[in-house]
Amino acid sequence: MKAIGIILAGGNNDGRLGALTDHRAAAALPIGSCYRAIDFTLSNMSSSGIGKVAVLTQFNSRSLRDHLMSSKWWDFGRKQGGLFVFTPYTSKEGSTWFRGTADSIYQNMTFLKRSNEEYVVITSGDSIYKMDYKKVIKEHVAKGADITVVYQNMAGKDLSKFGVMEVAEDGRLMGFEEKPAQPKSENASLGIYVISRTLLINLLEQAIPEGKYDLVKDIIIRFIPTLKIYGYEYNGYWNSVGAGTAAYFAANMDFLNKEVRDHFVSEYPYIATKPKDEPPAKFNRGADVKDTITGSGSIFDGKVEHCVVFRKVRVGVGAVVKNSILMEGVQIGEGCVVENAILDKDVVLSAGQKVIGASVEEPAVLKKGTVL
Repeated sequence: MKAIGIILAGGNNDGRLGALTDHRAAAALPIGSCYRAIDFTLSNMSSSGIGKVAVLTQFNSRSLRDHLMSSKWWDFGRKQGGLFVFTPYTSKEGSTWFRGTADSIYQNMTFLKRSNEEYVVITSGDSIYKMDYKKVIKEHVAKGADITVVYQNMAGKDLSKFGVMEVAEDGRLMGFEEKPAQPKSENASLGIYVISRTLLINLLEQAIPEGKYDLVKDIIIRFIPTLKIYGYEYNGYWNSVGAGTAAYFAANMDFLNKEVRDHFVSEYPYIATKPKDEPPAKFNRGADVKDTITGSGSIFDGKVEHCVVFRKVRVGVGAVVKNSILMEGVQIGEGCVVENAILDKDVVLSAGQKVIGASVEEPAVLKKGTVL
């Protein structure tokens, strides 16, 4: 049951992440003091025995491509298979941006046709979870499914930003609503699909010439009546940073929970990332840092509480930082106050500045390179 992987890492998630995706793809967002969002899906692919993976990206892809430049960290540096990064390109026939998720795969059809593996695992690149795709493929085969869609029961959560699935007792997909105002079910699609390679090629070659470019609307929903589409329920930790600023903030703060942190960092299979060579964080005399995870190369002189701090951050004397995310290279001057905030890369606060967000649902966000 060999498979290839396709990771949809197209871009900025329709502006839901605001300034955080002005200069990077959502899949490249920093997570948990040392990771990028795409690390989780890449690690899942590798630990599931999928040795050939395509990353399809479009908007603001420089940071993501830089992160993926060396594939050895996820064990894709091999003669057979490997990691492939595809973006829209110009040829003598012209150039076309990806017009949707299905079209992004169609424009890279050569990747599918030159592969020999029987199955394709399609995922997003901005979700935080750990999953063995072999188990999904095994159930896919056992049920004789044409397509399998992974879902999670999200009772009590806002489902207006998800695809909501109606699943029969035997797991058969009966209905699928995209971002419904009044959902008929509490089963939310996680954007993870298993399909045979030849069927995917046939469906794409049928849909794209008809002007149908979306994987969910124009393939999954369209073929519910005629194909055997089943759901696969996943009960583990899952979060999508692409759902918005509040979701991104919450996903990072979850790493302050030891159980969540250990799940990804200490329990095999581990989540891998591209390492950086910096000294450990330094806590000077008078620093008060608690309930915080810190990146390498950071230096603390002030008070930091319940925060996620990335690499090469500096917090000055008398500064107080609470319930916030400090990305790489942030400099916080003496006597500053920061609370309920996300400070993007290379933000600089001069002495005495205050950045206070309304709440964790509405954190203050300072875009990359802001100087106050």
